Amino acid sequence: MIDGNGGTDRSIPPSFAPSGARRRPGADAVRADAAGTARSGADPATPPSFSPASSRQGRPSSDAAPSRSHAAHAEHGSTRRADDGPEGSESGQPRSFAPPAARQARRSSGSSRNAAVSPAVSPAVSYRPSEPSHNGVHAPSAVPGRPGQARPAARTRRRIRPARILFATLMLLVVLLALALFGAWNWVDGKLERDSWLTGMADSSGATSWLLVGSDKRDSTEGVSGADDQTVTGFRTDTLLVLTRPKNGLSSLISIPRDSLVEVDGQYMKINAVAQVYGNKALTGEVEQITGQKIDHVAEIQFGGLKNVVDAVGGVNLCYDQDVDDAYSGLKWTSGCHDADGTTALAFSRMRYSDAQGDFGRAARQRQVIAAVMKKTLSAGTLLNPSKVARLADAGLGSLTVDEDTDPMTLAAMAMAFRDATGASGVTGSLYWSNPDYYVDGVGSSVLLDDTANTELFAQLASGRHAAGEVGTLAEN
Repeated sequence: MIDGNGGTDRSIPPSFAPSGARRRPGADAVRADAAGTARSGADPATPPSFSPASSRQGRPSSDAAPSRSHAAHAEHGSTRRADDGPEGSESGQPRSFAPPAARQARRSSGSSRNAAVSPAVSPAVSYRPSEPSHNGVHAPSAVPGRPGQARPAARTRRRIRPARILFATLMLLVVLLALALFGAWNWVDGKLERDSWLTGMADSSGATSWLLVGSDKRDSTEGVSGADDQTVTGFRTDTLLVLTRPKNGLSSLISIPRDSLVEVDGQYMKINAVAQVYGNKALTGEVEQITGQKIDHVAEIQFGGLKNVVDAVGGVNLCYDQDVDDAYSGLKWTSGCHDADGTTALAFSRMRYSDAQGDFGRAARQRQVIAAVMKKTLSAGTLLNPSKVARLADAGLGSLTVDEDTDPMTLAAMAMAFRDATGASGVTGSLYWSNPDYYVDGVGSSVLLDDTANTELFAQLASGRHAAGEVGTLAEN
């Protein structure tokens, strides 16, 4: 706008003139209006864009002060008007400030840049005056159509992050698994039958050791009682194994011959009769004396329980390279590998009279049965079958007796140690002995153990220093 002194008032930015007021009049009207404004002494501080819409309808756009780019053209003697080139628009307003409706109408009508924009497609828009910046140029600070209201910040669309979804899903699975484990824990813990087995021996190795006892306690299970059992009174722990898991190193599963000679309270006897004569803790103490290591947990399973467990997993594959027809155990076997049900697996693990290696050969077959059962139990086909898992747990827990400190977590750790010990990187075998047919009056033929070799063996197993493979006198010979 031209003030009374012939200068230009830069306080009113041309960019805020509504499109309705930017309709171009003729050149004569522009000059007449400018002269009239100067003579009438109109208030130069009032921008034309704030006059009522009715008075703005035909107002010339030349009332607006030239933009900075226009002033620069004037200083360099340029005669091109701001609206004559692509860089300008009507009344010197930058194209980016023209309302979208006006730009759309201009494109669709195909009119020239000197044509006026119809108010019908260019509605009047009110703006709140902005504060001048340091260079005198005003910046818009209002929202079109909302006088006096600041422009809101642009709303950003909230992005759904896949990492958050994954984290939430994992957390939900963890919670569900915890609830399932809690329920399973209570169910297993409620089915455990406990007895006193543990002694007060101190643990100095840091390893965890289990004594696994297979007992011929009568439970009326088919296949348990054979011809060799008719004269037996009480019960015998004919299967004894020591499972060791060191802090670092390989797990091991070592058999103790059932006829191993021991001395309890000055009386010699075979180790399989200790529990029946002196009790559970006496048997645990004798094993600790043989191995030199503390027994942390004990699990006793009746032979009938072994049959039920094998049937629960759907049978196991066993191998033996001799033909057998044993009347004592009831085993009938053709040399080779065969799938065995519970009854056959039980006879396979008990047969010894038809084995050239006697009780040592039986101990090796017992370890084979245990390895086959653990492999089948921990397979995906079993663990992903809820009904099979339920049958297996019911069969195993129903014939199992554990020590006073065992809980479901202890059983899970024992299963993992079993798997590792019977695998390719485990240590298996039997104790070292000096005489396998040592005769003692009142006891009969016994196995005389090599105490020094056995103590050293278990010291290496507990520390994890022993290499994988089979150990014991029978294996070395």
